[in-house]
Amino acid sequence: MIDNVLLAFLITCAAGLATVLGSVLVFFQKSPSPRVLAFGLAFAAGAMVFVSLTEIFSKAVQSFTTGGHLGFVWATAAFLAGLLAILALDHLIPNPHETLDVNDPRFQDQNQSYLKRIGLMSAFAITAHNFPEGLATFFATLDSPTIGAPLAFAIAVHNIPEGISIAAPIYFATQNKRLTVVACLISGLAEPLGAVMGYFILRPFLSPDIFGWVFGMIAGTMVFLAMDELLPAAKRYSAGHETVYGLVGGMAVISISLALFSMQQ
Repeated sequence: MIDNVLLAFLITCAAGLATVLGSVLVFFQKSPSPRVLAFGLAFAAGAMVFVSLTEIFSKAVQSFTTGGHLGFVWATAAFLAGLLAILALDHLIPNPHETLDVNDPRFQDQNQSYLKRIGLMSAFAITAHNFPEGLATFFATLDSPTIGAPLAFAIAVHNIPEGISIAAPIYFATQNKRLTVVACLISGLAEPLGAVMGYFILRPFLSPDIFGWVFGMIAGTMVFLAMDELLPAAKRYSAGHETVYGLVGGMAVISISLALFSMQQ
């Protein structure tokens, strides 16, 4: 059990710290290829949606002790609760969607104090959104690394442009690499912190029904994240069919890998 918890925590840390990669790209003033990133974001969205609606939702149905049709009903309620929870969070603290081009004129023409404020506000908003993402990655990996790994990958991919949205305005306003990295690091660490807080809060109450609610809400949260953030971002950066190819490719790769894994059991 301890090994499983440690593995889940390490995977959650790795996904969260991908935010820091955004600052590295900003320092070298190189923007990632928009078309490649579009494919990667869509691939992550496909993987996330497939895993959420097949594996994680099924775990929710199986976890509820009522079983049968009632288990599906309760899992659906948990799924919808996850959608509503992340929707409410997104309404209260909107997640910023900044450009990937660090040479954008907005970063050159605005005064330094304003740019710094934009970066810090972005860091605050992204940090708030990272708490439920960390909780989702942790519990999915705790139950099965095969399920948690695709989620961690998807979250790591979308954390890179989030890191850019934090780092670009702060770095161009202050030219302070340490402050820029620290801002991205704090935002990324919100994911393992959310995992630890969620685990220790829920640990005394863990039961099959609680796991049912957790998995159902994770599925709802991840589907919302894919539809609201990953796919729109992929479409914004694409110049052709990268979004469709990435979405289908993500679903195909994850479905085949899960099928091969199930044959070995």
